[in-house]
Amino acid sequence: MFRSRSTTTSASASIDEKKGVDGATPGAVARIEPITEVPEDQDEVELLKLGYRQEFKREFTRLSTISFAFAIMGATSSIASTFNTPLLYGGPASVVWCWFFGTFGCFTLGTSIAEIVSAYPTDGGMYSASAYLVPRKYRGPVGWTVGWLNILGQISAISSVEFSLAGMILSAVSINTDGAYQPTAGQTVGLFVGLLALHALLNSVATRPIAKLTQTFVFINLGSLVAICIACLATCKDFHPASYVFGSAGLSNQTGWSNNGLSFLLGILSVSWTMTDYDGAAHISEEVKKASIAAPAAIFIAVIGTGVCGWILNVVLVLCSGPLDELPGVGGYAMATIIARNVGKKGFLALWFWVCLCAFTVVSTELQACSRTVFAFSRDRGFPDRGLFQRLSGNKVPVFAVLFVVFWAGVFCMLDFASIVAVDAVYAMCALALDSSYIIPIACRLIFRDHPDVQFKPGPFALPPTLSKIFSIIAICWTCFVCVILSLPQIIPVTASTMNYAAPITGFVLLVTGIWYIVYAHKVYHGPRNIVEEERMQAECEVPQVSGEVMKAM
Repeated sequence: MFRSRSTTTSASASIDEKKGVDGATPGAVARIEPITEVPEDQDEVELLKLGYRQEFKREFTRLSTISFAFAIMGATSSIASTFNTPLLYGGPASVVWCWFFGTFGCFTLGTSIAEIVSAYPTDGGMYSASAYLVPRKYRGPVGWTVGWLNILGQISAISSVEFSLAGMILSAVSINTDGAYQPTAGQTVGLFVGLLALHALLNSVATRPIAKLTQTFVFINLGSLVAICIACLATCKDFHPASYVFGSAGLSNQTGWSNNGLSFLLGILSVSWTMTDYDGAAHISEEVKKASIAAPAAIFIAVIGTGVCGWILNVVLVLCSGPLDELPGVGGYAMATIIARNVGKKGFLALWFWVCLCAFTVVSTELQACSRTVFAFSRDRGFPDRGLFQRLSGNKVPVFAVLFVVFWAGVFCMLDFASIVAVDAVYAMCALALDSSYIIPIACRLIFRDHPDVQFKPGPFALPPTLSKIFSIIAICWTCFVCVILSLPQIIPVTASTMNYAAPITGFVLLVTGIWYIVYAHKVYHGPRNIVEEERMQAECEVPQVSGEVMKAM
């Protein structure tokens, strides 16, 4: 799976002058000199070959990168956030089997993404890769579409997880008071805004402390999951039979759909929402040491680990869930009610603290990943921001990009004032937009890999060619299937309050950005830029002008 990769040197040009181009003095000589000193850091060499210079500090080790990839999926908190959907719409069997089969589909998708990330380790992730994987004439529109889908999906992820975190904190109060306290939409949104502001502050500090802190995230995620499983199994007094967990006795349809199979498949939301943002580790590639290996390996390991551990947690929760008609309970989260039912209030609060902390780490990593995507898109002139979002603060952090993401994540949360189904649409939109942004570059690699403008060369992390192709095809088919399911209304009949707005909102964003690209953006955005080459050409163009000024001065 891992291959050695030959490296080539990269050169650019610079102007050598005594007092600068604008302040040339008589006798000064302006000339082009190729840069013969190649960076010792192999990561910088790889980045130069893609046309970018090193701007961030590479503080993420392999452990912190793997921890980042685990945290961005956050199995424990993500299952807590979405457990209601498969359990109440499709029944306990939907919880177990949708996750089981979904894991295989997500594995093929995650592995295909890891291969592409290994070949193009930049902060743009799959956005940048999509443009590299098509002929030059398609780079602009393809990069534009994937970029906006990816950003939309990531912002939806941040908003939905932060909203879940606010809800989980308040649900603990409800359970502890036996339902005497019930949070209002205003209280939930208020807490959401406070948490979002805290995350914005945390993501504005330097990379080194963030990388050190991130190393602990994998232990928080897996530790909380193991603790919940052990506690529930040790204290549960009325386990459900296997036929309820795995068989037909665990089927239920509370959606209004006449087709039981369709209600069963709605359970895919949980696994798809949890195991998305696969390329999160790719978006910090320019801050990772040995990124072409560490980033894809982290994605691969995290997908397997999250899939297996998440399935075990789902099985345990269903085994210990008690009567279905008592769920989701006074707190509104079925997983919280199940834990409290088995371990008591004190045990619940102790375990739920770690679930909430797990969700906190998910938002932290997602905000960092999304801000780097916005940085990369701005660097390629994808925003009309005059480079504002690509500016780095003194501690090498794109603070303006962080604030941009935080603002729009807050806007999405306002859907809570509409209905809980409208909030579910944000969860669905996250998976819908992100997964769509993934299959486009995967399909492009299958179609154009041998095109003269592409000539795809695998990175150090690569499957055998035949297996890679099979995985890519399965990943595309699986994602198309999932996108259809995630676009369906969860409740019938469809009304303004039960409508699934995921597909309409995604389509609206694509329509608006598409019109924007046709009318104006195509003039300035042409896909990922080769900044190194642009600087070299600019230096060559300035030489005649500087030479003329020198001659006049003489």
